[in-house]
Amino acid sequence: MRTFPRVAATAVIAAAGISLAACGNGSNSTASGGSTTTSAMPTTTMSTSDGITKTSDTFGPACGQIPADGKGSLNGMASDPVATAASNNPLLTKLVAAVGAANLGDTLNSQKAITVFAPYDPAFDALGADKFAALAKDPATLAPILQYHVLPTRMDADGLIAAGSEKTLQGADVKITGDKSSGMMVNGAKVLCGNIPTGNATVFVIDKVLTPGS
Repeated sequence: MRTFPRVAATAVIAAAGISLAACGNGSNSTASGGSTTTSAMPTTTMSTSDGITKTSDTFGPACGQIPADGKGSLNGMASDPVATAASNNPLLTKLVAAVGAANLGDTLNSQKAITVFAPYDPAFDALGADKFAALAKDPATLAPILQYHVLPTRMDADGLIAAGSEKTLQGADVKITGDKSSGMMVNGAKVLCGNIPTGNATVFVIDKVLTPGS
């Protein structure tokens, strides 16, 4: 199994050439928390099914790329709130940078029960470096895009597939098709590793950045 070094959110942001100090109103939030969050997010609610998964419930072709041990492993992520857990996942370094730029790290960590569709690094690379840097400097535009990747209830793959579509925190719906064995899709994005448990969210790593109407 391939392993990756732990990537801290601050190192990722530096590598991506993002100056978070230029974002928002000067009060930045990292994925691991610690400063006051400035971006608002709608209140989340518990679903009728709690949507909580175990590490043994994960599925998908990229699950084997997650480290076998340490904070970035499935077991390590399970005990941390979602933004902190993502900061330790080697597949999600660009997402961590985007969450920090939009000042959403503390907000995501404080939610009680959510579902997160997490684009892996190549999905952000596909946007192009210039567009990614521009979004990082424009939290007002970036935050709704990230909110479109979050559901206000915690759901596992079975619940999502049964529902067929769900409303995101951004307000628009995402459509869920396929299944765990043949391939689960969120809009046009493939689920690369699903049912990842974190302290307050169930996470699905996907291969595209979602936009409303995509």
